[in-house]
Amino acid sequence: MSVSQQCALLGLSRSSFYYEPATETAENLALMALIDREYTARPFRGSRGMTAWLRGEGHVVNRKRVQRLMRLMGLEAVYPKPKLSVSGAGHKVYPYLLRDVAIERVNQVWSTDITYIPMPNGFMYLTAVMDWHSRYVLSWRLSNTLDVEFCLEALEEALRRGGCPEVFNTDQGVQFTSPSFAGRLESAGAKVSMDGKGRWLDNVFVERLWRTVKYEYVYLWRPEAVPALQAGLQTYFGYYNDARTHQSLEDRTPLDVYESGSRVRKSCKAF
Repeated sequence: MSVSQQCALLGLSRSSFYYEPATETAENLALMALIDREYTARPFRGSRGMTAWLRGEGHVVNRKRVQRLMRLMGLEAVYPKPKLSVSGAGHKVYPYLLRDVAIERVNQVWSTDITYIPMPNGFMYLTAVMDWHSRYVLSWRLSNTLDVEFCLEALEEALRRGGCPEVFNTDQGVQFTSPSFAGRLESAGAKVSMDGKGRWLDNVFVERLWRTVKYEYVYLWRPEAVPALQAGLQTYFGYYNDARTHQSLEDRTPLDVYESGSRVRKSCKAF
């Protein structure tokens, strides 16, 4: 069957069939890698500050270019902004439920977020679901687009592995305010909590996780292809959960705290 006939059957124009998505230039990818490192270390830098920093490093850039790259990476400066309750078109924004709440047990609060992962010839996005009390990473997924599907896949795996949290906290990203994501949480029985825009401290445990993953794996090993990144993250998250101790957990591992907490909760329910 000719290409013309195939396109006709699919209702697709031949120009669309031959179209290949535009990719970023090597120069822009290098700038994005620099922006990611600087943002990971200093998340208060907005496009103005990032432009000034890049110029100080010897790069000829203007603010418009930096703004576009930061939007593509899903980055914005963290600081309180006005009109924090304004939602995206058609998406419900939930209130933040965790202010002054003591986190005392596993499956009390889970949270999720998305971060940018630089690659030599492109980039990927990483999402993860974490239990706040134990720092245990219940699930994670990679994607080359910022759609909701890979976030839903991570959520479904976390629900299968850990049951259901009392509260699930996210930021106000369109992936998490989407009816499919928030609706799935509500149908599972979780209360949905959302940060104020730009208030990264409302989701500080996941932000710390991203910093740890990048400095202990991504920047150190620099995976060159997606399969290598996938395999490397699989190994790293295994180490993070099973072997990496945390001072805040009294030098215990996330897996140890999560499993012991889960046993306590199950034994309590038996009574």
